[in-house]
Amino acid sequence: MAVFTPEQQLQILSDLVAIQSANDHELQVANYLAKLLGDHGITATVLPAEPDADHKKAEPDRANLVAEIGSGAPVLALSGHMDTVSVGDADAWTSDPFTVTERDGLLQGRGTTDMKAGLAAMVIAMIELKAQGLPRKGTLRLLASRAEEVGEYGAKELARAGYMRDADALVVGEPSGWNIIYTHKGSVDFRLRSQGTAAHSSMPEAGFNAIPPLMEVLVRAQQEFNARPASDPVLGELTFSTTVFHGGDQVNTIPDAAVAEVNVRTIPQFDNDEAIALLKGLVGEQNRRGARISLDPYMQEPVVQAPRDSLLVRLATKLGERISGATIPVVGVAGVTDASSLLRGKGPDFPFMMFGPGNETMHTVNENIDKQMYLDFVQLYQRLFVEYLGQAG
Repeated sequence: MAVFTPEQQLQILSDLVAIQSANDHELQVANYLAKLLGDHGITATVLPAEPDADHKKAEPDRANLVAEIGSGAPVLALSGHMDTVSVGDADAWTSDPFTVTERDGLLQGRGTTDMKAGLAAMVIAMIELKAQGLPRKGTLRLLASRAEEVGEYGAKELARAGYMRDADALVVGEPSGWNIIYTHKGSVDFRLRSQGTAAHSSMPEAGFNAIPPLMEVLVRAQQEFNARPASDPVLGELTFSTTVFHGGDQVNTIPDAAVAEVNVRTIPQFDNDEAIALLKGLVGEQNRRGARISLDPYMQEPVVQAPRDSLLVRLATKLGERISGATIPVVGVAGVTDASSLLRGKGPDFPFMMFGPGNETMHTVNENIDKQMYLDFVQLYQRLFVEYLGQAG
């Protein structure tokens, strides 16, 4: 007999959405999940965020969570993040972003798709399996992370702490819908700071304008990245985007500082190291001409490559098609997940997939998820986890 009714499964998702964890407050989510798991005989460890080189300050309301059922090998790691993006313009939502509201079979609220439904489905699946005395072979390890939306700091902390060391496969519950993702692009975020000397705009020769050399780096970078023939048959093109630019504060003053941020989405044919080297070269050229530009690649997530036909993917495809009644494509995407941090050092043969309930409304106003898909994934995860552990190793 099931532990939770569908109504109770929906209530758990509603409870998680009600916790406002937009780029913070994952500790509240972790405490909720730890109690839920503990009430059903599963010990969960809440790991407070550590002040370190990544974020340089104490963050008392941020945390990761780890929980396990089963024992021994193989170990199937389950990844889900507890943070969300902000709601944006709350007045543009048709209902309270932190109250799950059902409309035409869709559950609306911030985090429903990205990715509290996937996280809830994994937790509920573990509780249901524990109640059945499952798995009889192997270990399920939940890795619930903080700060995925900005920096993937939680996944980095979990990896450094060794929680992936003995893992044999990884499932990320990010919203793929009825698609299986086995590979995704890498990503590098750069911050460029240009230092100049202020002067009155009537005497520009008395100062040094921080904006033009920075703009030249950005224009040259766009040209250089666009000219690269790099393309991947699954992931597509290498891309470069300038996304933030600030410079100057008054029209009649030569600006003494300018800052830009850019993002590069990398592919196996042109990786993060090559992207960093290209930007460093362009900055070096400007600095040799008298500019003072610093380059900080402050977020680096490598390309994720995994087997397209692993046992994990084959089982998920079979179960997904049986439950959804549709063909399940196995594809790659441009987006980055915590897998970039969790899979460091694992190599391209390590079984990985991103497979979770959701759609393309993540980060948008009126984010939502199909109610039946969420409930279906609770069932799918239970079967998938047990079948994988039973057949792997």
